[in-house]
Amino acid sequence: MTLTIQERRKRIKHRIRKHISGTSEQPRLSVFRSNKQIYVQFIDDTKGKTLLSVSSLNKNIVGKKDINKTEQAKLVGKLAAEKSKDAGITSVIFDRNGYLYHGRIKALAESAREAGLKF
Repeated sequence: MTLTIQERRKRIKHRIRKHISGTSEQPRLSVFRSNKQIYVQFIDDTKGKTLLSVSSLNKNIVGKKDINKTEQAKLVGKLAAEKSKDAGITSVIFDRNGYLYHGRIKALAESAREAGLKF
């Protein structure tokens, strides 16, 4: 039996989420990527609330036309780190959401780390 990409990602996601949970002091940074956009949420799993969200649809990022998706992810990571500092979040648990730590996901994570967010 072969799995589709979505089924494989779903299995990996469940395997990761068994061990990862965010709190109000150290929320879970969850990443979702579509074919054209990338989204980040800071989630407090104890209360079941999203504390903060950032996406590539932000006005600062949409205005830049000549960038590829990896550069777009870097900008989202930097913006997410800046907004989290303003909200008082300094440390997070990174949830790659079943995606491989490669390409856009890796670029976003490294950019957030460079901007001062601790994983």
